[in-house]
Amino acid sequence: MVSKNELKQLSQLGQKKFREQRGLFPVEGKKAIATFHQNGFEMRYCFSLEIAQIGGVAATTISASDMKKLSNLSTPPNVWAAFSLPNPADFASQNINIALDGIRNPGNLGTIIRLCDWFGIAHLLCSSDTVDCFNPKVVQASMGSLARVQLHYIDLLDAFDKYGLTPIGTDTNGKNMYNAAIPKNAVLVMGNEGQGISEAITTEIKENISIPAYGNPAAESLNVAMATGIILAEFSRRD
Repeated sequence: MVSKNELKQLSQLGQKKFREQRGLFPVEGKKAIATFHQNGFEMRYCFSLEIAQIGGVAATTISASDMKKLSNLSTPPNVWAAFSLPNPADFASQNINIALDGIRNPGNLGTIIRLCDWFGIAHLLCSSDTVDCFNPKVVQASMGSLARVQLHYIDLLDAFDKYGLTPIGTDTNGKNMYNAAIPKNAVLVMGNEGQGISEAITTEIKENISIPAYGNPAAESLNVAMATGIILAEFSRRD
């Protein structure tokens, strides 16, 4: 039985300050919850409308009205859980490195995390003003991939220097990516949805690459998640 006060506190995990205060983040849906549990995340709470347990962890049965209070979705799930925030991991350079500079849309970040998982990228650098990866909308959009991809929130310029990475920009006026040679120590910088790459990072970029348009030149440019997927597909093919 969960108290009204505990239910109220857990319902606040949609906000970053309460996630940090409680050291918890919410995950909704049986499949996503099972994925985090199977990847070693500590499940602290588990609530369900009908099932007795998930992943061997007993679930507390609650009413549909209480589930609605907990859920951040327009259609509440049958299962809701809260996991402990993980301890920060050490960054490890890879054959393909990605840095996100000021990504603000939770759906974009969740999709990029999912792409990284698909293409075998286990570490993702993020500027401090990139949306929190434990935002419920990011967790939902990542479709469980957040359980396998480590995000590192850090000053990107410091990260480039610390890990010996050469920043490569992504810009519509850049060199055709299919003709561009990318060094092994490169980090591809994906910029903010509206403003692109920040001025501070731009000054450090040695080369920009672009995705060529083969169709109507009047078409709107690709959003950051779509662009990331196309670029990762090309450079993973070469690897």
